Amino acid sequence: MSNIAENRRARYEYAIDEQYEAGMVLQGWEVKAVRAGQVQLTDGYVTIRNGELYLIGCRINALRTASTHVSPEVERTKKLLMHKAEIKRLIGKVEQKGFTLVPLNLHYKDGRVKVEIALAKGKAEHDKRDTEKKRDWERERGRLMRHKVSSGPKG
Repeated sequence: MSNIAENRRARYEYAIDEQYEAGMVLQGWEVKAVRAGQVQLTDGYVTIRNGELYLIGCRINALRTASTHVSPEVERTKKLLMHKAEIKRLIGKVEQKGFTLVPLNLHYKDGRVKVEIALAKGKAEHDKRDTEKKRDWERERGRLMRHKVSSGPKG
């Protein structure tokens, strides 16, 4: 599984509960652009319409070499593919418990582009600050450990 794009903001903004993998319905020019790394997930979110999942706000920038008979739509709504039972389960949780569906990353699996989506709840402002504090402490701890190792007892 090789990563194409990641939505780092999702892990900061939301408390992730469960993760799922879904296929994506893409057009030919989109697949080429994704392979070239011209994709951005930061503002993406997943909605439910008529019992189906759709990814909205995922930008796939068309390559300059896109053919002339194709009119690329950069922020086209993309249908996500999952088993019906999984979709029903997600719909139930989103409607009853106040969860949101957010895309976490795009990756390849067996040559196909997949999206990892998560059931998530929005974090309160103080939770975001806690996340920042933990990240800063981990970074500082790593620095201290490296410094300790390099200036350890000699000989």
